Amino acid sequence: MAKDTVWVREAGAKDAGLIADISRQTFHESFASENTRENMNKFMNEQFTRDKLMAETKDPGNLFLLAFMDKDPVGYCKLRDWKGPNEQEDVSAIEIARIYVVQKKIRCGIGKLLMQNCIEIGREKGRQVIWLGVWERNVKSIDFYTKWGFKKFSKHIFMLGDEPQTDWLMKKSLL
Repeated sequence: MAKDTVWVREAGAKDAGLIADISRQTFHESFASENTRENMNKFMNEQFTRDKLMAETKDPGNLFLLAFMDKDPVGYCKLRDWKGPNEQEDVSAIEIARIYVVQKKIRCGIGKLLMQNCIEIGREKGRQVIWLGVWERNVKSIDFYTKWGFKKFSKHIFMLGDEPQTDWLMKKSLL
């Protein structure tokens, strides 16, 4: 039996609806079981709406990658090419603002392929550092990032509905 083909391509405004739908799906799959329904609903209906997510594709500082298994979309990432957090203001950096895989396809190599692409893009752009934020209670993701050489350098608060949550900021040198 042939193995499914996993591939990644750059996405843009023409993919806005798909990006919004997979963003909402994967965020809900990843965090609904760990948060109250009220806070998830407030976040999804106020901060993470389909319209807001679609609008992100028009921002020239954002770069989206879509991952597919054969023809099915199974993951995505959003890179943000900007100066980064205050702790890195003197460093040329690129942020992995989101990297998600649909729940039923985790452990199929999709996250690895997305991460390889993110690192490659950061290097092509001549950035010194690639960084991200991850919820301190998201142990599986922290383990994944640590295996890729990311190290915690700071933290910040992320509001999920009415609940302040602590995100670790992690970075990896691209030099």
